[in-house]
Amino acid sequence: MSSNQAPDTRSSIAIRILTPDNCKIFTGVFSLLHAYVEGDDIGLYRGIYAVMAFPVSAPDHYISLRYMDTSGVEHELGVIIDPKVFPQDAQGLLRESLARHYFENQIVRIYGVEWKYGLLFFDVETAQGRKQFQMRWQVDRAQDYGEHSKVLLDVLDNRFIIPDLRDLPRQDRERLTRYIYW
Repeated sequence: MSSNQAPDTRSSIAIRILTPDNCKIFTGVFSLLHAYVEGDDIGLYRGIYAVMAFPVSAPDHYISLRYMDTSGVEHELGVIIDPKVFPQDAQGLLRESLARHYFENQIVRIYGVEWKYGLLFFDVETAQGRKQFQMRWQVDRAQDYGEHSKVLLDVLDNRFIIPDLRDLPRQDRERLTRYIYW
């Protein structure tokens, strides 16, 4: 290899696609999620969890299965492109794992939005009750979620969804669009 050639790192960055043919998902000891991967050196992975690769644009596809090693370092086991190809029981286990990791708050009113220190401080009414949260004032933290909807990602990556901006009272929309105008 000449000195100006980059080393071949394909094997270290390859994404393993998980399918029902090469991966079995089930619960094991202490009701933890486990996966067995055919042809893998380790084979059985205990205590795995699911994470959405694209939580806003593709929440029902591209599910990353992850685990922690004995040193507490997170690793990706592989990616499930379409969970619907897995058996119903495995789909349910994936949904449960995702529900533990992601919690969506549906915003029904906006009582206040204040900008301080590069953050937006929200005071909102959700379907679960009144809440306060902080969000970085950046374009990628407020995204379209349909034609008239928005998803706001707080500093902890919790999702606050406004299902239809047109349903908010005029004053609430004005409080929001004073800062989030994109």
